[in-house]
Amino acid sequence: MEYLIAFVVGGLICVIGQLLLDFAKLTPAHVMSSFVVAGAILDGFGIYDKLIDFAGAGATVPITSFGHSLLHGAMHQSEKHGFIGIGMGIFELTSAGISAAILFAFIAALIFKPKG
Repeated sequence: MEYLIAFVVGGLICVIGQLLLDFAKLTPAHVMSSFVVAGAILDGFGIYDKLIDFAGAGATVPITSFGHSLLHGAMHQSEKHGFIGIGMGIFELTSAGISAAILFAFIAALIFKPKG
């Protein structure tokens, strides 16, 4: 049942993104940015943690989880270290994802020889 719930919640997030692309005529960059901000806002209100508890990977795999991680880390570290903890927290929880994106983009650029 966990897999079904994760699939449905992750699918609904994707459906929202597709609807924004089709009907609101937003670009993929706008949709991605909106989802990151939405994840941060939902985490700010304490809703995203409940969604993760309910849906598991259905809520942690989509890009909304990146916004959640950014804000969650910043808030956690700011409680410990004050203002400087905001920057520390942002990069503490998301550094693996950012590093992987840079590494895989570089490898893809070497393999496929982009024109731009």
